[in-house]
Formats: sequence, structure tokens, C-alpha cells
Amino acid sequence: MSSPEAIRDAITTRVYTEAAAIADETVVRRRRPIIDWDQKIDDIVTSRIWGFPIMLGLLGVVFWLTIAGANAPGVWIAAILFKIEDYLTLAFQWAGAPAWLHGLLVLGIYRGSAWVIAVMLPPMAIFFPIFTLLEDFGYLPRVAFNLDRMFRVAGAHGKQSLTMGMGFGCNAAAIVSTRIIESPRERLIAILTNSFVPCNGRFPTLITMASIFMGGGVAAAYGSLAASATVVGIVLIGIGTTLAVSWTLSKTLLRGVPSRFSLELPPYRKPQPGRILIRSIYDRTIVVLNRAVTTAAPAGAITWILANIHVGSASLLAHGAHSLDGFGHAIGLDGMILMAFLLGLPANEIVLPILIMGYVSGGAMMELHGLGALKTLLVDQNGWTWLTALNMMLFSLLHYPCGTTLITIHKETKSLKWTVFAGLMPLAIAIAVTFVVTQVVRALGLV
Repeated sequence: MSSPEAIRDAITTRVYTEAAAIADETVVRRRRPIIDWDQKIDDIVTSRIWGFPIMLGLLGVVFWLTIAGANAPGVWIAAILFKIEDYLTLAFQWAGAPAWLHGLLVLGIYRGSAWVIAVMLPPMAIFFPIFTLLEDFGYLPRVAFNLDRMFRVAGAHGKQSLTMGMGFGCNAAAIVSTRIIESPRERLIAILTNSFVPCNGRFPTLITMASIFMGGGVAAAYGSLAASATVVGIVLIGIGTTLAVSWTLSKTLLRGVPSRFSLELPPYRKPQPGRILIRSIYDRTIVVLNRAVTTAAPAGAITWILANIHVGSASLLAHGAHSLDGFGHAIGLDGMILMAFLLGLPANEIVLPILIMGYVSGGAMMELHGLGALKTLLVDQNGWTWLTALNMMLFSLLHYPCGTTLITIHKETKSLKWTVFAGLMPLAIAIAVTFVVTQVVRALGLV
């Protein structure tokens, strides 16, 4: 006897077959195309053999373009913003402002915001237009088609693949996009697992770590390729975690039968450059950047205060990091890294700047000129290894969502219980994964 899923598939297939037959009989076309290019392309990009390799290849190309193209503009933007900081410092000195006010406003709030802009803007200006180009061309629905079966096997809704794709830009926006899922149970699964997709705020950390430790470990000509491959691997871990957690939730807390939907693939379209620029720059880049800056500004102020209030011979920031050192060592990190993640709750973009500030003990978010200087700070001065960088990337990928995303989850679920769960569940997974990786690598003597 056929399963209910097979029966539903047969009915859906029959409906579309009959609809196509009726259309062929009743619609008069002036000129029948010799070759149906849409179908020819779909036979390749949605095939069981070539569909996933093409997806991975395009993902790798997108990350390679982002990594290779974002470095130089990031240096230019940082130079401009920190030059403005010099003028602000002169203005405060001319006005006779107290040192604490200059530190709080300029070294805390302004420098924190400048770091976010310098780090986020270049990759976003490259990633979002390419992502929008693929969306405008009509390829992203094919990605959803390819992933639909995997999400159904995981007990989730096929449309979750679309909301997961939105998460690459912003997890908060992806949470809102889960409204397209009709089933409350499956929508909740999509909401709870969306943070495992790295958003634009996490990509700077992932790209920086991959560029320094993985890209820097091979010949210069292949550095960008190695870094891109590493980031693709991290993204695949995130997708795998999404599927695994979705399956676990569907079998435990959120039991139920996955619903079905029919995804009608739209025709391929010629991309419209003007529309792509407007949507990618205004609707995505500027909106996300504005959100990041508004959350980074108060976080920068708090970080400056913690770094400049001393108890004994050390600042509050240093005391907090020292208290977390033991736990951090067990999961392959250190106390200062954990402090950076805690203080970076408002926005993932500021985790790396806070970490740098803590390491240099300068009482402000410091400017480092280039990846070489950052590598010296991490490796030579603070004892980082490739394992530290790997755990930094894994923890960044898997840990709790940012503050904005948590607020969005509460608004969408109207439940404090599920909001707390959405924060603690990924944190527990991040701790478990980094602990296992660390203990296995150390047991094998690889570091």
C-alpha cells in the first residue's frame, strides 16, 4: 500500500500534468519556442546529481568574491573613519572636555560604531548585490526546491529553506519571513533553528579567522580559496545543525506530521541592475547597517566603562575575563573571548572589536592596520592556535542569536518561554560542540 506522502505526490503531479495538458489544448501560441531553456536549465540545477554541487560551487564563488573584494575597501573606510576620530579628539581637546567624556563618546561609542561600519559595509556591499542577483534571476527558488526534501525528512516545512536563505542576510529578518509557513508548529521550528545560519554580522568574524589561520597557512596565491572553502564548510555545518535540531524538535518538543506544499518554480528572468542596486543597498545593506550601529553604540559605551573602571590593578573587563578563563580553556577558547561574546549580545558585529580591545588593554576599541597586525596580536601575544580559531568560528556560528533577533523572536512568538529557549538551546549546542572538538584534538596531540 502506498504511503500518504506518495499519494500526495502522485495527486500533485497529476494535477500539474492535467493543467499543462489543458493549457496546451486551449492556449494558442503565435510561435512555439524551439527549445524550452528554462526546463533545460532546471534539468541541471535541480537534478539529484548536479543540483547540490552547483549550489556549493555558487556559494564558494560568492564567498570568494566577498573575501577577495572586501579587504581593500575595509582598510580605506577604516582609515577615513579613524581620521574623523582624530578630528573629534582635537575638537574635544579644544573645548576642554574632560577625559572621561572624550573616552565615553569618542573611544567608546564612536569608535565602536566606526569598527562596525568598517568591518560590515564592504562585505555587505558585495554579498547582498550578488545574493539579490541570484534572487532576481530566479535561482533561489531552485535552491528551496533542492532543499525541500531534506527539510521534510527533518520533520520541518519545505518553506523553511526559503527563510533559512534569508538568514544569510539577517536572522531577525528571517524570523519575520517565517510568516510564510502556515503551520504554527513548523513555523516555530523554523524560528528556533534559524540562528544556526550565519548572518551578515557573523561573517566578518568567520572571514577574518579563516583568512588569518586557514588562508594564511597556504601559499599566498591560494589564500582566498582556502579561506572561502573554510567559510563554506562552516556554513554547511550550520545547515547540517539546522536540519539535525529541526529533526530533534519535531520528534520531541514539537511533535507532528510535516505538512506539504507545492513549489511552482518561477521562470528565469533577466536581472534588472537598477532594481538590484536599490534592493541590495537600500533595503538590505543600509537597513542592516543602521540596526548594527544603533546596537553597537551603547555596547561600545558599556565596554569602555568596564575597561576603564579598575578594581585593584585590573579593570572590571579583565576581572570578568579572568573568572571565565577556566571554562574557556575547556572549550578551546579563553575568558576574554567569552567576555567579547557576552558583551557582543546586542550585535554580532562588535564581538571582534571588543575582543581586540580586551587583549590590548587600552581601555578603548583599538584600530589594527591589516590582518598581519591582528595575527600578531592573537598568535604571538595571546597564544592562539588553529584550534582556537576553529572554535572561535564554531562558537560564533552556533551560539545564541543577537539581541535584535531575540526581541524579534519574542514579538513573533509572543512567548517568553520560547524566546529564552531560542537563546539557551544554541548556546548549549555551541558549548557542547567546541568542548568535544577541543578534547578530541588535544587527545590526539594535534596542538
